[in-house]
Amino acid sequence: MMQPVHRLSRLLSRVLLVMAAVLALSSPVLSQTAADDTRIATARGAGPEVVAQQRDRIGNIEKQADQLARRMQSGAQDDAILVEVRNALEELSRELLASGVAFRPRLTAINNRLDEIGPPRADGEAPEPPALTAERQSLIDEKADINALLGQAETLSLRVNGMVEEIVRIRRDLFANTLSRRYDISVAISPRVVDDLAAENRKLTNALSSWGRFLINFKLSAVLAATFYALLAASILLIGGRRLLGTLYSPDPTVEQPSYLSRLSVAFWSTLLPSAAVAVFLAATYFFFNYYGLLRRDIAQLMVTLFNVIATVFFIYRLAAAVFSPRLPEWRLLPVRTSTARVLFWLVCLTALVSGLDFVTSKVTEVMASPLSLTVAKSFFATIIVGVLIIVIGLQRPFTDEAGNARGWSPLFRAAILILGGVTVVSALLGYIGLARFIAQQIVVTGAILATMYIGYLSAGAISEEGGFINTGFGKRLDKRFNFDETTEDQLGLLFSVLINVLVLGIGIPLIFLQWGFQWGDIQSWTYNMMTEIRIGSISISIIGILTGIFIFLVGYVATRGFQRWLDGKVMARGRVDAGVRNSISTAVGYAGIALAALLGISAAGIDLSNLALVAGALSLGIGFGLQNIVNNFVSGLILLAERPFKVGDSIEASGTKGTVRKISVRATEVETSQRQTVILPNSLLINAAVGNWTHRNRTGRVDIPVVASSENDARHVHALLLEIVRQQPGILKNPEPQVAFTGFDGATLNFEVRAVLPDITSRLAFTNELRFEIAERFKTEGIA
Repeated sequence: MMQPVHRLSRLLSRVLLVMAAVLALSSPVLSQTAADDTRIATARGAGPEVVAQQRDRIGNIEKQADQLARRMQSGAQDDAILVEVRNALEELSRELLASGVAFRPRLTAINNRLDEIGPPRADGEAPEPPALTAERQSLIDEKADINALLGQAETLSLRVNGMVEEIVRIRRDLFANTLSRRYDISVAISPRVVDDLAAENRKLTNALSSWGRFLINFKLSAVLAATFYALLAASILLIGGRRLLGTLYSPDPTVEQPSYLSRLSVAFWSTLLPSAAVAVFLAATYFFFNYYGLLRRDIAQLMVTLFNVIATVFFIYRLAAAVFSPRLPEWRLLPVRTSTARVLFWLVCLTALVSGLDFVTSKVTEVMASPLSLTVAKSFFATIIVGVLIIVIGLQRPFTDEAGNARGWSPLFRAAILILGGVTVVSALLGYIGLARFIAQQIVVTGAILATMYIGYLSAGAISEEGGFINTGFGKRLDKRFNFDETTEDQLGLLFSVLINVLVLGIGIPLIFLQWGFQWGDIQSWTYNMMTEIRIGSISISIIGILTGIFIFLVGYVATRGFQRWLDGKVMARGRVDAGVRNSISTAVGYAGIALAALLGISAAGIDLSNLALVAGALSLGIGFGLQNIVNNFVSGLILLAERPFKVGDSIEASGTKGTVRKISVRATEVETSQRQTVILPNSLLINAAVGNWTHRNRTGRVDIPVVASSENDARHVHALLLEIVRQQPGILKNPEPQVAFTGFDGATLNFEVRAVLPDITSRLAFTNELRFEIAERFKTEGIA
């Protein structure tokens, strides 16, 4: 009965084993199939969403491009509108690029999946599953849609770039036509000009009168509020600046011989601060008038032009007063005669005033829709006057020679002034009013900006000189409060010098570009392109990336130093870690942290680390020949830090130098001798030569003191006396016990050597001194010679 049961159980066990083997063999296939199904479902779900999003995005970009094309055609004669359209087109170009990049992950996934699926089965092969065929066709269709969208984006990008180039051409033609257009100047002296001027004055008077009555009758409270807020903003800037700058704001009449730095500083800040206050007042006035709805379209245009001219003329007035200083000769920047300084001051101010009036009257003519002949007449006489004033400035003789006679400008400067003034007058007489106005504008405004930038540059240079910053009023106040040392004062002077130069360039260069016919949109576009990407051949440089990399490196450096201090002072110090071990660990952590910070900074700066392999390969040859010693010392330093044959605090002897190890770095080791002299020993010397370490394993060490006695003495008595003296000395080890050796004798002396083991060999000097005193005193007492 039991035999059939055993047979049945064996049969069941075999069946179960077969089933288990089948399941084991089929489970990977089943799991792989499940994974493939999951991946297919994910791919099918992600693809259409990306394509739909980018299709809508490209469609919107195309609509915006159509709108910008229509705006470009309607504003073809307005340079400001063209600049706005160009900036918008450049933004569309960047969006198209981002749209193309968005397809890359999906295209990569499609190509990878198609490679996994493989081509369709050939005739005669086993048919593939219908789901696999459908998936392949779906991926091929999706890839075709993406390629079609990429083609559409590329076509649209070519169109956008073509529109940008067209705008550049239109603006160039506009500028050239403005300068090269010739007018009939006979209309400027025609009797009709007087009638046109009277009609324009009536229209302007009526417009201003109606606007004034509207403000008084309906908006008086708003006018008072806007004026109050504008005055408040300007007062805060002016009063705060004067309190901050102190004597740097205005010249002190009681100072008879101010330094050149003081004159430069006063000239720079007395020009910049009041001009900034006036500009803030005018800008705030326009803002609040517009905010309260007090401006009509025509009044707003006139106010913008008038406020710009007022700010410019006031700026030139302050600059001329600072440079020529007609009332305080001791604060004058240029060494000109006082009488000529007054003349030059008024000539410069009058030139700026006439040029500014020309711009105001031209805007009035434009707003009032006056005849073109009136604009030509105003600009003709204004440019003639400006050119004559410039020629008069060039003919002045402001300086004094060694004999006390009047002397003119330098030949080069005088020739440049006379040529510019002459070209302005001749251009106006020939009818090239646009060219004459452009030259006059550059002489007046650009000259003032360059003069201010030069004063700021000289001030920054004077402050950066040794002791220059501390002699300023601001520097004296800082020193009085914080009590800086000389090194910190010089570093602060250098820092403020750099800040002033950055301020001068950051304000002056955009203003000059604006005077040369460029728009704010141009400057913004240049700044964006310069900060994001500068291409030199195939190399792309990003200033923002470089600054970000420097910032990350500095953060990593500071964090590394802080972690070093915490690890050494908190963790290892409390753990009673040996000083040498602490130094090795702290040094290793410091170098590792700085290296990591450098790598993160380089990556953040956008530098491809794979390219550094080429640089390392190119430098390897130079390292092999020219940097052998440096590399040798570096590797030796790493060995010293790891092997630790000596540590910080050890007393060593190496290459004739005896002293205490103070610091171990990767290039050299600092050893301080008993004379407090620091000796820098290259690490390779400590690796390749013999180094004696008194405190390698412990501080126990033996001292040997030679003693010489006369041969007339009993040798055994001297030996016993020396042994007694050394055994009585405190601070020596009893095991091994001290010894006295009779080392030799000749006809006149007996030579002994006292040997004792100290628990701390670094205190051997005090022990040997005391032992010698004791021996001398006992020999004298015992009568030993």
